[in-house]
Amino acid sequence: MTVDEAVTTHWLFGDQLGPHFTDPARGGPHHAAPLLMIEARSVFRRRRFHRAKAHLILSAMRHRAAELGDRVRYVKADTYRQGVREAMGDRPLTVCHPTSHAARAFVDRLPSVRVLPARGFLVAHDEFRTWADGRGTKHLRQEDFYRWVRATHDLLMAGDQPAGGRWNLDHDNRQPPPRGASELGVPAPYRPHESDIDAEVRADLDRWVREGDVDFVGEDAPRRFPATRREALAALRRFVDHRLATFGAYEDAILADDATMSHSLLSSSLNLGLLDPAECVERAEARWRSGDVPLNSAEGFVRQIAGWREFVWQVYWYFGPEYRKNNTLRHRGPLPDWFTELSPEGTDANCVTHVLDQVRETGWTHHIPRLMILGSLALQRGWDPGAVTDWFHRSFVDGYDWVMVPNVVGMSQYADGGRMTTKPYTSGGAYIDRMSDLCGPCRYKPSVRVGEDACPFTAGYWNLLHRHRDRFEHNARMSQAVRGLDRLTDLDELLEQESRRRD
Repeated sequence: MTVDEAVTTHWLFGDQLGPHFTDPARGGPHHAAPLLMIEARSVFRRRRFHRAKAHLILSAMRHRAAELGDRVRYVKADTYRQGVREAMGDRPLTVCHPTSHAARAFVDRLPSVRVLPARGFLVAHDEFRTWADGRGTKHLRQEDFYRWVRATHDLLMAGDQPAGGRWNLDHDNRQPPPRGASELGVPAPYRPHESDIDAEVRADLDRWVREGDVDFVGEDAPRRFPATRREALAALRRFVDHRLATFGAYEDAILADDATMSHSLLSSSLNLGLLDPAECVERAEARWRSGDVPLNSAEGFVRQIAGWREFVWQVYWYFGPEYRKNNTLRHRGPLPDWFTELSPEGTDANCVTHVLDQVRETGWTHHIPRLMILGSLALQRGWDPGAVTDWFHRSFVDGYDWVMVPNVVGMSQYADGGRMTTKPYTSGGAYIDRMSDLCGPCRYKPSVRVGEDACPFTAGYWNLLHRHRDRFEHNARMSQAVRGLDRLTDLDELLEQESRRRD
């Protein structure tokens, strides 16, 4: 390495905040390299973000800058381009591979910037491309990828076989909530304490809103998610020591009075770069090997990170920037105002009201409300998948472009026609009733599909199948459900009812 390379300034984006982005032993810049961070106000003008998300990002960036001290130059600018020009002029920069197509295209247009490999993931892009290209099919499946990652990274393995003899313990991890329980009764998740930096961030956000420069949706309650490496490690320790053991069995269950159940709440820390996925899965495996955690819980957590999170990151880049435009089902419906405003008064469905309340208050809910309530509603109503993707991106503290494009376009809205999932993830009200306690207080009945008591999800499910019958009847995982349409004596009435539905 030359002297010039050793002192080249390294640029840290706001989701590259952990030591693995500055440690040369992990592929980061030289240990002597000065650092640059840019807080660009334009980011918050482009989208109407959840207030809690804006707060978390700015808090995490400013905390990291405070930790780095004189080594970092922290620039507050209107745009990234302005910040780079002000701080560097034409002097060279390095940056780790950004996490969005737009950011990558932007840095590629800057002649003075050299892009280093991506950090914060288990698999390199070229390794994934070799794996995906070698499959000889346009369809990619998370389960196949997950098994490959487990084997190549020796995660939960017994020699060349999966620990316990099975790769996937999903069957053990789909239990409904305990009957009659309002909470799981597990220790609460880690909660950070706000600092003076948080107060400064909140004051700045208030001022920007007063000035009419930006606008937000949702509430900015006391910060709930880690903004520093130290807080993120504390959250990880609390999860693996006190909550992981009960995670597996109930990871798909929903309780109205227990929003977090046994979930880790580590997604925002991972996506800000405060945690590295390797340390998360390794700690979970260690707790299983010590006998403190059952295999189904360890495997379920490992699958979320080494399986799904890693898969989503890789297919985002593998499918390319055009993937977001997929709309195989040709859904064009606009999102209603009550949904975009996180204002559940627009619907009488208790499950939707409950989940939107939670998102408005916290900017978070776990994966089943996201997929099987919010996402399923959007799919059944035929809302535009691009608008749905943007909504999830803006409304969740852990939402980033690379996260939401595959999760929404591919999995939730099936807009890619099955390139990354085998079926649409949607259901009638019976599933929500079985996996939650949300249906009891609801004015709608999950077993009713027509009439004043008809559950919007039950009726919406059949309406969706009818609308796309020609496509779904050729899907091996959907064909039996589609044939069920022929047994509905009230199908015409149901279709007429759904054409008038407004919630």
